Amino acid sequence: MKDIAVNRKAYHDFFIEETYEAGMALLGSEIKSLRKGKVSLKEAYVSFSGGEAFVKGMHIASYKEATYNDHDETRDRKLLLHKSEISRLDSKCRIKGFTCIPLRVYLKDGRAKLEIALAKGKTLYDKRESDKKRDMDRMAKQAVRI
Repeated sequence: MKDIAVNRKAYHDFFIEETYEAGMALLGSEIKSLRKGKVSLKEAYVSFSGGEAFVKGMHIASYKEATYNDHDETRDRKLLLHKSEISRLDSKCRIKGFTCIPLRVYLKDGRAKLEIALAKGKTLYDKRESDKKRDMDRMAKQAVRI
């Protein structure tokens, strides 16, 4: 599996509870641009409506070689999940503090997949604690090497 884009900020801003793999309904010019790595997940989130899941705010740059029938760069894209997964995620996202965010876009057997996560937001204190723990681990590894 080849990672195309990773949402690094997600691990800094959220506690990741569960992860799911979802397919995406894309247009031809979108998949071509995605294969070139022209995708951003920074402002993206997952929303639910009518028993379906959509990723909103994901930016896929327009494909230069596409015809006049090019895609809108930040359109809502449908996620392909089982109904039970959609209902489980939707019910858990309604709980205060939980949200559903994309973590990474990758290719699996030639198909574009999106890894989404059920996440709970970190407070400023939690972020500082995570940074302190990461620094301590880094210093311990350096001490073992020397």
